[in-house]
Amino acid sequence: MNKRVHARYFSRFLNLLPHRLSCHDSTRATIGFFSVSGIDVLDSLDLLSEESKKNIIDWIYSLQVIPKEGGLKCGGFQGATTLNLLDPPENYSTDQYKWGHLAMTYTCIAVLVILGDDLSRVDRKAIIEGVASVQRDDGSFSASVEGNEFDMRFVYCASCICFMLNDWGNVDKKLMSQYILKSIRYDGGVSQHLENESHGGTTFCAIAALQLSDQMHLLNSKQMEKLKRWLLFRQDGGFQGRPNKPIDTCYSFWIGAALKIIDAFELSNFKENREYILSCQDTIVGGFSKWSGTSSDPFHTYFGLCGLSFLREPGLLEVQPCLNISMRAFERLKNLHKIWQLHSQMEVQLNIE
Repeated sequence: MNKRVHARYFSRFLNLLPHRLSCHDSTRATIGFFSVSGIDVLDSLDLLSEESKKNIIDWIYSLQVIPKEGGLKCGGFQGATTLNLLDPPENYSTDQYKWGHLAMTYTCIAVLVILGDDLSRVDRKAIIEGVASVQRDDGSFSASVEGNEFDMRFVYCASCICFMLNDWGNVDKKLMSQYILKSIRYDGGVSQHLENESHGGTTFCAIAALQLSDQMHLLNSKQMEKLKRWLLFRQDGGFQGRPNKPIDTCYSFWIGAALKIIDAFELSNFKENREYILSCQDTIVGGFSKWSGTSSDPFHTYFGLCGLSFLREPGLLEVQPCLNISMRAFERLKNLHKIWQLHSQMEVQLNIE
């Protein structure tokens, strides 16, 4: 595997999106995450100049939404600064369309951490209040304001945000765990929402959310064994997301990471997994595709590399499975937590004196 080819592939997406990805403009922050984190996992951040890193960091902060007094409590980050309105309503103002989105907030914070930012410009209080404000009565979370889509994906994003900012605020972790437990299906997997079909991606989201919120103990031994069995049965060379579906490069992460979290990844077939992932790479242009013989894209390229990292592919950084960032970035995050804790202790001490 040529690391530089894949790293340059990602770096191109930081400067220009091809026409076929223009429909993803509103979620540009996620493409930025795949690219920056992918370059990091490839241990190739040296490809980005200090000026480029600064520009990316400043762009991320331009996406931050700080709620106004008396307005919606949906602080966080948007996916892009553009808004496509062919026929703007009368008295139109962009402010009324500004609110934090859980998935974008998670990926934006992750990019800042990966690039070494100290998060000093992040409005942590507004973000945590925003996360709590979109928690629903069943314990799940809406993507942003009430009435938006809600399912296990946003339970995961909410958990990542609270963990990374080291603050759960008014988020009801117990209610969240009840939603997760109710979504465990008869076969051992976890559905996207309550009684839907078990799915590899949402099984990861559920397990990672429990781990990040220190609630893995809520799964009993029988549930853990059924979960392990369901995950391992998703391998057929590479990994599939559901029974009777074709294998797909991205599930080398979703299934692989879930197995890593429950300490069962070593039971999978490393050789067959690696062979499938590498069969999907473009050795000329760079990147990995969903299936062998098809076009590569940032999404499958990133998750394919994470899957190879789990397999201890030479030259790749270790990936922290719950947060889906490199262990180097994770260690940087833990250092920030220590600094915040120290500042908090100093403030308490000053108040006492």
